[in-house]
Amino acid sequence: MSLPPRPDHAEPAQPRPPKVRPGPRFLLAHPAHLIALGFGAGLSPVAPGTAGTLWAWAAYLVLAHYLDTAQIGWLILGASAVGWWACTVTARHLQTQDPSPVVWDEVVAFWLVLWLVMPAGLGAQFAAFVLFRIFDAVKAGPVGWADNLWHGYGPKAGFGILFDDFVAAFCTLLVIALWRFLT
Repeated sequence: MSLPPRPDHAEPAQPRPPKVRPGPRFLLAHPAHLIALGFGAGLSPVAPGTAGTLWAWAAYLVLAHYLDTAQIGWLILGASAVGWWACTVTARHLQTQDPSPVVWDEVVAFWLVLWLVMPAGLGAQFAAFVLFRIFDAVKAGPVGWADNLWHGYGPKAGFGILFDDFVAAFCTLLVIALWRFLT
């Protein structure tokens, strides 16, 4: 049995590259960054996920004036596929598996929620927003399971970034459906 090396004889640790802190220059450096950071919403210094969800809500309301229900569905599908790529690239460039400035996952997942609950009044939309943010931020139950399932780098990481938010969207929709059923 060997003893651990004495602290004064230990090999020096390899320095880790510093994490990139995104700013406007990073946002515009690559198209994937622009998408993954929610066109700047992810640069919010406070609660970037909430900022991204608010951006998604506003963008959805604008899009709903120009697109029909089927077109919005196709947009969500396309935005999810492009988001997988954008989140993968941006997470790699930020050297983090699930960076908080990456908010495209909140955007497409909340678009899905709104797409399925509309038409709904402002109060119901706000309730959906609050439920979604709680499920996404707390990451309890199935959302926590989904968050831990796909960690890593590369395409696996990009999918994982999106997946837990889709599970949060499903949980939100389940609560809304139960509420509608019981009232």
